[in-house]
Amino acid sequence: MSTAPTTTTDESPEAVAPAPSRKAALRPLILRLHFYAGILVAPFLLVAALTGFLYAASYQAEKIVYAHELNVPVGDHKLPLSEQVAAARKAHPQGTVSAVRPSPEADATTRVLLSGVPGVGEGHTLAVFVDPYTAKVRGALEQYGSTGALPLRTWIDELHRDLHLGENGRLYSELAASWLWVITGGGLVLWFTRRRAQRKVRGVSGRRRTLGLHGTVGVWAAAGFFFLSATGLTWSTYAGANIDELRTSLGQATPSVSASVAAGGEHAGHTGMGSGGTTATTTPQDLDKILAAARAEGLGDPVEIVVPADASTAYVVKQIQRSWPEKQDSVAVDPTTGRVTDELRFADYPLLAKLTRWGIDAHSGVLFGLVNQIALMALALCLVLLIVWGYRMWWQRGRASAFGRPIPRGAWQQVPPPILVPLMAAVAVLGYFVPLLGIPLALFVAVDVVLGEIAYRLGKRTHGGQVA
Repeated sequence: MSTAPTTTTDESPEAVAPAPSRKAALRPLILRLHFYAGILVAPFLLVAALTGFLYAASYQAEKIVYAHELNVPVGDHKLPLSEQVAAARKAHPQGTVSAVRPSPEADATTRVLLSGVPGVGEGHTLAVFVDPYTAKVRGALEQYGSTGALPLRTWIDELHRDLHLGENGRLYSELAASWLWVITGGGLVLWFTRRRAQRKVRGVSGRRRTLGLHGTVGVWAAAGFFFLSATGLTWSTYAGANIDELRTSLGQATPSVSASVAAGGEHAGHTGMGSGGTTATTTPQDLDKILAAARAEGLGDPVEIVVPADASTAYVVKQIQRSWPEKQDSVAVDPTTGRVTDELRFADYPLLAKLTRWGIDAHSGVLFGLVNQIALMALALCLVLLIVWGYRMWWQRGRASAFGRPIPRGAWQQVPPPILVPLMAAVAVLGYFVPLLGIPLALFVAVDVVLGEIAYRLGKRTHGGQVA
């Protein structure tokens, strides 16, 4: 990715020949777009990069900060799951049990997730950590999301996602994701259309050296930036909704297991796990029966048992491993009979659903564990450096005493109509599906046209038809 132009004559719109080739005709336009997009969007990208760096590091920090709650000495025999849940309810009788995550490893605690607990944020649950060998409660923390984020990672996650400003704050991250691939693509075009001798880093100084560092790092990191942009948009507010709608129309939506069961019998009339440690939907021992039924269907750890909300719903046991290879199989179990009423295998997901799952998990840093997190931190650091170098080049363009002049307008006039018209149509369609790309771009063009008209009327247009 690049964020600023060069001052060499081969990049200047004035240097384009009277009858330019397609590449030469598009270069000034790309240069102008790259320059202004970099200047205006870079602050949003900088915030996204810094907060993304922190989020990638938060996985390992979480293991250290909450080691007491997460880990236990390995014992001889794990107690029945029902006893562990009963111990959690005795220590925390408020709220209702919404899910249980049995200890996935020999030294890991069991998480009993409670919803409706006073003081716990909306959309969050209270995770009660239980020693699976002794049923001793080791602590309780708020948990958020399918990856089981605890308070430290949750806070950083929300900072990265919306700056703790709620839904409106998510627009900043969507704006950054919408423009990252555009700036990256423009930077690649500009770099590879430069003469090879002007790409050097060694033996040069000043602005040329800054440009060399900027371009070289941008080229090496470009694939990662494209990936972050694409995956970031998949769960953004507006572009994400359009992507979901498109996937649904193509029959590629993410499926879910059916938790519906027939009414009647013992199961009818019950409402869920109550607040006093007893269960209204099932007896405590049924949790072990439900887990055993899921194990018989091949669902290995880690799993989450989702408690039904009403009498017409079965328990859902789903694998929650997001690291490679992913385990995302799920089954629905009728607690009355212990019979599996439905199953869904990750292998049966549509292709786009699988790609979306893998992309989001890689973007979040869980798909390949520590290696994934280090790669994300490296990409974030590269983006920070590119932004700093981009602004430095702009400063050096003004001879290191002030920010330099902007790229002259009028570059679009040099693009032949057979190229310009389809290009504008493609941008319009893309802007519709990615509104935080399309709307700012339309505003930029409108402001640019108005400023050009004002300059023309004031007689400031140069003899070449461009404004200095």
